[in-house]
Amino acid sequence: MSVATLTAALFAETVENHEIIIIDFWAAWCGPCKFFAPIFEQAAERHPEVAFAKVNVDEEQELAGMFQVRSIPTIAFMREGIVIYAHAGALQPSELDEIIGKVKALDMVQVHADMAAQQAE
Repeated sequence: MSVATLTAALFAETVENHEIIIIDFWAAWCGPCKFFAPIFEQAAERHPEVAFAKVNVDEEQELAGMFQVRSIPTIAFMREGIVIYAHAGALQPSELDEIIGKVKALDMVQVHADMAAQQAE
């Protein structure tokens, strides 16, 4: 699967249409972002069942703010519309694959139950 460019205007539709989304928040001037870009693209090829998207933080400040991005690259992992995990800094291919595996293996019934319990408190 290819890597899509994600904008605030496309965000809701993207979340609605994909169970798992991995978002790379980056900027053109960021050295570590340039290092991570091919790793992210290769992971998208290895995991075609997952949506991979990039957000240019200079162009999409609203979206970066929504995810509370404080440093780049930041990689956000979402499943069923929930941010499961966010990582600041570039990842090695094996680290990225490991996190993707954990996101896929999550018991989302339990995640939703835990969230409901936290909101009830």
